[in-house]
Amino acid sequence: MKKLSGWSKKATIILFWLIIWQAFSAFIKNKIFLVGPIETLQALSVLVVSRDFWGAIWFSFARISLGFFLAFFAGLITGALAYWKPLIDEFLAPPIHFMKSIPVASFVILALIWTGSENLSVFISFLVVYPMIHVNTLAGLQSTDPKLLEMARVFQVPIWRRAMSIYRVSLYPYLASAMKTALGMGFKSGIAAEVIGVPTGSIGEGLYMSKIYLSTAELFAWTLVIILVSVAFEKVFLLVLRKAAGKGVVIHDDGKTE
Repeated sequence: MKKLSGWSKKATIILFWLIIWQAFSAFIKNKIFLVGPIETLQALSVLVVSRDFWGAIWFSFARISLGFFLAFFAGLITGALAYWKPLIDEFLAPPIHFMKSIPVASFVILALIWTGSENLSVFISFLVVYPMIHVNTLAGLQSTDPKLLEMARVFQVPIWRRAMSIYRVSLYPYLASAMKTALGMGFKSGIAAEVIGVPTGSIGEGLYMSKIYLSTAELFAWTLVIILVSVAFEKVFLLVLRKAAGKGVVIHDDGKTE
């Protein structure tokens, strides 16, 4: 028997769980408690022909992505500063620990007071993602091979060259690992904030209205949309990050680099 290819294996596994899901739905026979994948796809087919549906996706995606990118670049900068000056790391440690420890619900309530519901997901996704980027940036820079750094100092490699070649390569595995968690958490927390704040024209509003009208099929359809958008964004961002990582610096015996 031939082994299944990677895609075939994934498709088989997904199909297996879809069958289990449909079987549970058929066994329970309660469309409020649980619907199957067929009912979910039917609800999604109704949603996709609506202009409000695409507007809601853009509304939530744009704001959550904005919060994510702000957190990403802020985390890179503060992580690099903390590596450069340990005193900065000591000053930043308390707020970073605070952000990691406080429940998202507490942040949401504060954000509603500070920013209103429209930009709530920007604020929440930033606060959730930023500590992960900062901590992993600092850890990645601290893991840089000291022998490479010493060689770069001996041959007087410019600091910008060290940053783009030596540090960048050391940083990539830490950032890639952080991204796999941060992207999912950013979207989940951003949507959760929208469900609480219910900004008009958002995915969160769609989920909230599904709950109000006990439309479980529509609730599952919106959830499927969130998963697909999150996964697509993660794949694209990680691809760009991998391309940006490039190759490490090569220092020749004569001190020239490439």
